[in-house]
Amino acid sequence: MTNIFTIGFSKKTAEEFFRLLSKNKIRLLIDVRLNNTSQLSGFSKKDDLKFFLKKICDCEYLHIPELSPTKEILDNYKKKKISWIEYEIEFKNLLVQRGIPESIKNINLDHTCFLCSEAIATKCHRRLVVEFLKANDNSINIKHI
Repeated sequence: MTNIFTIGFSKKTAEEFFRLLSKNKIRLLIDVRLNNTSQLSGFSKKDDLKFFLKKICDCEYLHIPELSPTKEILDNYKKKKISWIEYEIEFKNLLVQRGIPESIKNINLDHTCFLCSEAIATKCHRRLVVEFLKANDNSINIKHI
Protein backbone atom coordinates (compact mmCIF):
# COMPACT_ATOMS: atom_id res chain seq x y z
CA MET A 1 0.00 0.00 0.00
CA THR A 2 1.27 3.46 -0.93
CA ASN A 3 0.12 6.14 1.49
CA ILE A 4 -0.11 9.59 -0.04
CA PHE A 5 -1.35 12.72 1.67
CA THR A 6 -2.55 16.18 0.76
CA ILE A 7 -2.36 19.39 2.75
CA GLY A 8 -3.28 23.02 2.30
CA PHE A 9 -1.51 25.70 4.28
CA SER A 10 -4.31 28.29 4.38
CA LYS A 11 -5.92 28.72 7.79
CA LYS A 12 -3.09 26.77 9.44
CA THR A 13 -0.39 28.12 11.70
CA ALA A 14 3.16 27.10 10.93
CA GLU A 15 3.11 25.00 14.10
CA GLU A 16 -0.01 23.10 13.02
CA PHE A 17 1.23 22.67 9.45
CA PHE A 18 4.62 21.20 10.37
CA ARG A 19 3.14 19.11 13.22
CA LEU A 20 0.73 17.45 10.76
CA LEU A 21 3.59 16.64 8.39
CA SER A 22 5.74 15.23 11.20
CA LYS A 23 2.88 13.25 12.75
CA ASN A 24 2.17 11.59 9.39
CA LYS A 25 5.87 10.89 8.75
CA ILE A 26 5.92 12.79 5.47
CA ARG A 27 9.27 12.28 3.75
CA LEU A 28 8.61 14.28 0.56
CA LEU A 29 6.37 17.29 0.04
CA ILE A 30 5.37 17.91 -3.57
CA ASP A 31 4.28 21.47 -4.17
CA VAL A 32 1.55 21.50 -6.83
CA ARG A 33 0.95 25.25 -6.78
CA LEU A 34 1.17 27.16 -10.02
CA ASN A 35 2.90 30.00 -8.16
CA ASN A 36 5.10 28.82 -5.31
CA THR A 37 6.66 32.21 -4.57
CA SER A 38 3.63 34.07 -3.24
CA GLN A 39 3.69 34.82 0.47
CA LEU A 40 0.13 33.81 1.39
CA SER A 41 1.43 32.34 4.64
CA GLY A 42 4.67 33.38 6.27
CA PHE A 43 6.18 29.92 5.83
CA SER A 44 4.87 28.90 2.39
CA LYS A 45 7.27 30.65 0.02
CA LYS A 46 9.27 27.95 -1.80
CA ASP A 47 12.75 28.69 -0.38
CA ASP A 48 11.46 29.22 3.17
CA LEU A 49 9.28 26.13 2.94
CA LYS A 50 12.15 23.99 1.68
CA PHE A 51 14.32 25.14 4.61
CA PHE A 52 11.64 24.61 7.28
CA LEU A 53 10.67 21.19 5.92
CA LYS A 54 14.25 19.94 6.14
CA LYS A 55 14.97 21.45 9.58
CA ILE A 56 11.66 20.67 11.27
CA CYS A 57 10.45 17.48 9.57
CA ASP A 58 13.54 16.05 7.85
CA CYS A 59 11.39 16.19 4.74
CA GLU A 60 12.42 16.92 1.15
CA TYR A 61 10.70 19.50 -1.07
CA LEU A 62 9.87 19.22 -4.75
CA HIS A 63 7.91 21.65 -6.92
CA ILE A 64 6.17 19.99 -9.87
CA PRO A 65 4.33 22.68 -11.85
CA GLU A 66 3.06 20.00 -14.29
CA LEU A 67 0.67 19.04 -11.49
CA SER A 68 -0.79 22.57 -11.47
CA PRO A 69 -3.60 23.90 -13.61
CA THR A 70 -2.76 26.40 -16.30
CA LYS A 71 -3.30 30.06 -15.43
CA GLU A 72 -6.12 30.08 -18.00
CA ILE A 73 -8.01 27.16 -16.43
CA LEU A 74 -7.57 28.58 -12.94
CA ASP A 75 -8.63 32.09 -13.96
CA ASN A 76 -11.69 30.76 -15.82
CA TYR A 77 -12.82 28.98 -12.65
CA LYS A 78 -12.07 31.91 -10.33
CA LYS A 79 -13.92 34.31 -12.65
CA LYS A 80 -16.85 31.87 -12.80
CA LYS A 81 -16.50 31.35 -16.55
CA ILE A 82 -16.52 27.61 -15.87
CA SER A 83 -18.08 25.53 -13.09
CA TRP A 84 -16.15 23.31 -10.69
CA ILE A 85 -17.24 20.26 -12.72
CA GLU A 86 -15.90 21.86 -15.92
CA TYR A 87 -12.70 22.78 -14.07
CA GLU A 88 -12.27 19.15 -12.98
CA ILE A 89 -12.74 17.90 -16.55
CA GLU A 90 -10.31 20.45 -18.02
CA PHE A 91 -7.72 19.79 -15.33
CA LYS A 92 -7.91 15.99 -15.68
CA ASN A 93 -7.57 16.35 -19.46
CA LEU A 94 -4.50 18.53 -18.85
CA LEU A 95 -2.95 15.83 -16.64
CA VAL A 96 -3.46 13.31 -19.45
CA GLN A 97 -1.92 15.71 -22.01
CA ARG A 98 1.07 16.21 -19.73
CA GLY A 99 1.67 12.48 -19.42
CA ILE A 100 0.85 12.17 -15.74
CA PRO A 101 1.41 9.72 -14.00
CA GLU A 102 4.07 8.42 -16.40
CA SER A 103 6.19 11.57 -15.98
CA ILE A 104 6.44 11.08 -12.21
CA LYS A 105 6.77 7.29 -12.16
CA ASN A 106 10.33 7.44 -10.76
CA ILE A 107 9.21 9.24 -7.61
CA ASN A 108 8.53 7.05 -4.58
CA LEU A 109 5.15 8.40 -3.53
CA ASP A 110 4.86 6.51 -0.24
CA HIS A 111 4.50 9.05 2.57
CA THR A 112 4.52 11.89 0.07
CA CYS A 113 2.28 14.88 0.65
CA PHE A 114 0.86 17.08 -2.11
CA LEU A 115 0.68 20.74 -1.14
CA CYS A 116 -1.55 23.56 -2.29
CA SER A 117 -2.95 26.64 -0.60
CA GLU A 118 -6.62 25.69 -0.20
CA ALA A 119 -7.55 24.95 3.41
CA ILE A 120 -9.63 21.89 2.50
CA ALA A 121 -9.22 19.49 -0.40
CA THR A 122 -12.84 19.43 -1.58
CA LYS A 123 -12.41 22.04 -4.31
CA CYS A 124 -8.66 21.96 -4.76
CA HIS A 125 -6.63 20.53 -7.60
CA ARG A 126 -4.36 18.63 -5.17
CA ARG A 127 -7.33 16.32 -4.53
CA LEU A 128 -7.81 15.89 -8.27
CA VAL A 129 -4.11 15.05 -8.69
CA VAL A 130 -4.09 12.31 -6.05
CA GLU A 131 -7.41 10.87 -7.22
CA PHE A 132 -6.03 10.81 -10.77
CA LEU A 133 -2.94 8.94 -9.51
CA LYS A 134 -5.12 6.50 -7.56
CA ALA A 135 -7.22 5.81 -10.66
CA ASN A 136 -4.01 4.55 -12.27
CA ASP A 137 -2.76 2.65 -9.19
CA ASN A 138 -5.20 0.90 -6.86
CA SER A 139 -2.50 0.41 -4.21
CA ILE A 140 -2.68 4.12 -3.33
CA ASN A 141 -4.34 5.14 -0.09
CA ILE A 142 -5.20 8.86 0.17
CA LYS A 143 -5.40 10.90 3.35
CA HIS A 144 -6.15 14.63 3.43
CA ILE A 145 -4.50 16.22 6.46
